[in-house]
Amino acid sequence: MKKVIFCLTIAAFLLSCNNSGEKTAATSTDTTTQNTQSTVDLPYKASYSSNFTQDVSDADLKLVMQSYRDWETGNMAGLGSVIGDSVDVDFFNGDHFKGTKTGLLKIWTTFRDSLSSVAIEMEGWHKMYEPAKKESFVVTWYKEIDTYKIGKVDSAWYHDINEIKNGKLTYYRQYKRPAK
Repeated sequence: MKKVIFCLTIAAFLLSCNNSGEKTAATSTDTTTQNTQSTVDLPYKASYSSNFTQDVSDADLKLVMQSYRDWETGNMAGLGSVIGDSVDVDFFNGDHFKGTKTGLLKIWTTFRDSLSSVAIEMEGWHKMYEPAKKESFVVTWYKEIDTYKIGKVDSAWYHDINEIKNGKLTYYRQYKRPAK
């Protein structure tokens, strides 16, 4: 009886060893390929792109993160140093700015001067690169707490899209939800 159980155990073991390790490696490669070229029939097609990678340099990520730190600390000169000569901004309230760095900094400096402090709690970010268009973005999610010089405190959750070209911020889109 012991010999029968032993033989069945060996047979079961041999049947379970069917080169699954090699198939797993091939499957994981195939899955990676499938993730970028989905075969799922989706109800929408992206009008801009859905073929993003994370191939954005760490230097560009640092540039974006530093721009938030410069805003938080009131370092408008530092913030200005990372903005391109011409810039497009879509503000959370629906306003749009398309113009020079100087014009944008004038708007932002006026607003920042009305605040006694800004605190940013960065929740996360994601690097996004569109290979066909050769465009780099850093998307951020954070909470900002603004204290005005008159004593009013305003806090909100933000979601921003930052586009970087040639080491400068050239496009910025912001979405806001009050934290209250």
